[in-house]
Order: sequence, then structure tokens, then C-alpha cells
Amino acid sequence: MGLWRTESREPLGAGASFGPEGIEEEEYAPQAGETIYVHEAPVRLWHWLNAACIVILVVTGYLIGVPLPSTTGEPSEWYIMGYIRFAHFAASYIFTVGITFRFFWATIGNYYSRDMFYFPVWRRSWTNNFMRDLRWKLLLTDQVPCGAGHSPITRVAMVGLFLLPSLFMIVTGFALYSEATGRDSWEHHFFGWIVEFWRNTQDIHTLHRLGMWVMLVFTVIHIYMVVRDDILSGHSVIGTMFSGWRFFAGRR
Repeated sequence: MGLWRTESREPLGAGASFGPEGIEEEEYAPQAGETIYVHEAPVRLWHWLNAACIVILVVTGYLIGVPLPSTTGEPSEWYIMGYIRFAHFAASYIFTVGITFRFFWATIGNYYSRDMFYFPVWRRSWTNNFMRDLRWKLLLTDQVPCGAGHSPITRVAMVGLFLLPSLFMIVTGFALYSEATGRDSWEHHFFGWIVEFWRNTQDIHTLHRLGMWVMLVFTVIHIYMVVRDDILSGHSVIGTMFSGWRFFAGRR
């Protein structure tokens, strides 16, 4: 049965909705005024911590690639780049632990904690819902997608523009870091083979920097779509990541 509902100036729940799979794969229609607990506290904490890490990593990563002008004077008094590198490395560790935790929580959390890790293209209903969601995202329809979790396009973006690039950045980042920590470090033990295989570390630097721009583009698009859907859909979006609850108010 379909897992997607749309509404167009009708009471909420006039079509089909997306919702939990498996035993909950029956049609699910949130009603106007209904609230659903979507994001658990660990997911919300991870989200905001992850957002802070991305900001720090992008800013410091850019400055590492395009360093500040050299200054004269006592080196100990001008340790700016040292602090920038430290912030980058510290944020990278937190980012890596956070991603690892997020994968773990997807195995024990509620349904909505894992719907960003895959998209069921093998389901005909999902592909149909994807096209409906695409029309909404392109402003080609006033039918508002109605569902508590991530929409089909959001799930694809999460996998293709966030999860995979994040894993790529972690692997290449620690591979580059292993050059500084030495052959006896755990970084070299797990990631040093990348440098040895690739040989030219400048290529790894370049790919790592391109990955940064992918993450930055994803972040900008993500913020735009969240704000837009919060305004146009009539369903809580931004507030849900603070309280955990999604409120369905109907079309505004």
C-alpha cells in the first residue's frame, strides 16, 4: 500500500503518506492538529553537534588550504595557523565519533532514526512518491507532501550528498593526518594504505578539498529546503529538530 499522502486544500490525510515500514506499512495519514514524535533526543543532539563540526571543519579546512599571510615576529606569539589546525583536527575526531554513533543509533532507535540511511528504490510506491516529491520541490504543484519522516528526495540527498561524502572525508582526512602521526599510529594502521596506494598525496588533498565543497553545497541546500518547507507546508520542520515532535497543521 502507498506510504505517501498529499493534500491540496483538503483535510490532512486525503491521499497516501510515507511512514514506518514492516508491520507499520499500512496507510498512515496524520490528521490536522496531530503531533508525532519523530526525532529522539540522541538524534537531535547529534544533529546540532554535527552541524557545529561541519561549520568548524569547513572554515578551518579552507584556511588550511589557503593559509593566512605570514607575519613577522616571535613565532610563539603568532600561532594562529596552529590553533586553526588544532580546531580542524579536534572537530574531525568529534565528527567521526558522531557519525559512528549515528550509525549505531539507527540500529536501536525508532524508525525515523534510520530512514536517512537508505532509500527503497525496489518499491514501486517509493518511486512514485519520489516523482510527487520532486514536483513539490520544483514548485510544480501545490500538493503538500505529508509524512513524519524524511521525504524520498531528502533520503536520496542524505545518502548521496551527506553520508557518502562524510565517509569519504573521514577516510581521506585521516589518511592525510597519518603522514604527521607516523607509521606507529593507529591512523597510519587503518588509513595509511591510502597514501601508499595513491602515492601523490597532493591528489588526496585536492579530492579532500572537493569533498568539502560538496558538503558545503549540501548544507546550503539543506538549510534552504528546511526553511522553505517549514513556511510552505504548514508542518513543523525546524521546530521538530528542537523538540522532536512534528506538528501537522494543514496547509497555511
